[in-house]
Amino acid sequence: MKMLKLMLAGCLATMTMTAADATGKWTAEMPGRDGNTQTVTMSLKADGNNLTGSVSGRRGETPISEGKVDGVNVTFDVVREFNGNKMTQHYVGTLDGDTIHFTIKMEGGQGGGMERKLDAKRSTT
Repeated sequence: MKMLKLMLAGCLATMTMTAADATGKWTAEMPGRDGNTQTVTMSLKADGNNLTGSVSGRRGETPISEGKVDGVNVTFDVVREFNGNKMTQHYVGTLDGDTIHFTIKMEGGQGGGMERKLDAKRSTT
């Protein structure tokens, strides 16, 4: 009986870790200022609580910084410079199966303080 409980606990822990795995390619459609949408691609790799990777969009690929994974919570920053202006996007997300629900807060630039919601889907390609 004790062995069965240990096996069940191990299976449950494995399923929980798998369900909350941020590693992979994620895509999302982000509305632009002009009403057109742009595809955002995130390539993420979780190593314990550390998260590395990049975010690609209209201005190319940018590495993430300050990446963390804590259970189902995912956070990272994307820092870009454009015409001498430094802009930081703070991504705060919750893993929900094959979706990460993000709130993105802009710091700096013309969009300072603005928040956006974004759902990124795990890509199978």
